[in-house]
Formats: sequence, C-alpha cells, structure tokens
Amino acid sequence: MQVGVFAKTFPGSEPAGVLAAVRDAGFAVTQFNLACAGLPSMPDAVPDDAVNAIAAASNAFGVALVALSGTYNMAHPDRAVRDDGLRRLGVVIEAAASLSVPLVTLCTGTRNADDQWAYHPDNADPEAWADMGGEMEKALGLAERHAVDLGIEPEQANIVTSAADAMRLIAEMGSKRLRVVLDPANLFEQANAAQARAIVAAAVERTAGHVAMAHAKDRFADGRFAIAGSGVVDFPDFVTRLKASGFDGSLVTHGLSAEEAPRVARFLKGLV
Repeated sequence: MQVGVFAKTFPGSEPAGVLAAVRDAGFAVTQFNLACAGLPSMPDAVPDDAVNAIAAASNAFGVALVALSGTYNMAHPDRAVRDDGLRRLGVVIEAAASLSVPLVTLCTGTRNADDQWAYHPDNADPEAWADMGGEMEKALGLAERHAVDLGIEPEQANIVTSAADAMRLIAEMGSKRLRVVLDPANLFEQANAAQARAIVAAAVERTAGHVAMAHAKDRFADGRFAIAGSGVVDFPDFVTRLKASGFDGSLVTHGLSAEEAPRVARFLKGLV
C-alpha cells in the first residue's frame, strides 16, 4: 500500500511544480487533477503538450499518477448538463489512457443543481438513481473502450451514499471496470469513535475485492471534516482491515493544506 495525496493540495498550474511539491511533502503517488496542468478540471480538450508535460513531471519527480479526477454531476436534473459532463468525462478518460493512469474518479451526483457535492431531498427518488445509472452505463462504455477503470465514492450528499449503494450499482452495471473509492469520513456525518469504527469496518467488509483506492480524510464527532488522524476515524483499524481484505492499492489523503501535508504523510506511512 502506497501513500498519496490529491495534487490540488498544492498550488500551481504547472505539473512540474505541483509534482515536485507532492514529492517533497513525502508522497510517492498522487490523484491528479487537470487543473494542475493549467486546464479546467473537466476540459473540452487536453492538448498533447499538456499530456507530455504531465508525463515528464511524473517521471522526473518519481510520483506515480494513480488516479485522475473526472467528476461531474451524474444526477443533475438537467439532461443537457449531464450530456455536457459526459462529453468532458470522455476527454478525461482519453487523457488518463494516454498517461497510463488506471483510474478515473467520479461523482455519482445529486439533484442539487448548484453543487455536485451538496445534498438534495430528491436524491432518494428512484428517478435520480435511474438518471445516474444511465450516465454510468455510458461512462463505462467510454472506460471499456480505453481500458480505464472508473471509481465511485460513497458520499452522504450524493446518490451513492453507502457501501451497500456502491455494491448495488456495481451489480447493476455488470462491469469489472466499475470500482470503489473508499473514504472513511464520507461514510457518516456524525458519529463517536466507536460508531465510526463500526461503520467503516462494515464498509470495508462489504466492498472487499472491489476497492481501487482508499482516501484518508477524517471527521470530528460534530461532523466537521478534519485531517487524517485528528478526528474520530480509527485509521490504524481502517488500514489493518483494508490489508486483511486484500487491498494493495493507494491510500490517498485530501482535505488538508500544503503545510499540513508532510505531517499527514508521516502519519499515514507509519500505518502502512
């Protein structure tokens, strides 16, 4: 298991500067975002010179690109918005294939039209699930064409809120290209340490064999997000359970500042 960080943790729009900062903070791998190459996160196109610059920086600084962010609102109430997002996702998937990045991360979406990470009461409606599922089928067609996996993350504000939801979607899609990104802090909103440990343990067990990447973010008991190791998530237990499940992918942290990154790197490397 390797420890990584979101590339967007560090300022800059040049891949060399960003990936140098990733390395210097103590991380071997990163979840990259095209904004770190001076592009929109979901661009209309990725020029060849941008692909070449990202690949050169990855090689020069010894930082492997284990995932590429490709999030758009897969359950947006406006189909035209979903269509545009899918088109842009195709661009990101093609860029991932060109860079030999194995995983593109997704957002299963929300009926909230203003923020893809914000809850909406209509998220529980069967029509919301159906719209998201239709998007996922199309996205998987693109992923299979380019031999890239897609990662869905259970997230309280989105359509897929739990490990059970994630496994339901994987079963419905019937594609080995659909994988899970497991972030323990996104599996609950408020919990004490014992409750959080039980929720996370059950999710690891439920998704065993389907997790492509784990995230390392934390929460305080009152629901506020925190950097890994400072909240109620039992990270030693989480890592132990991931290993026992056979997971050997990357543990990637986010939700922290560039200044906090070296300390979190040391904490996580001490666990893995």
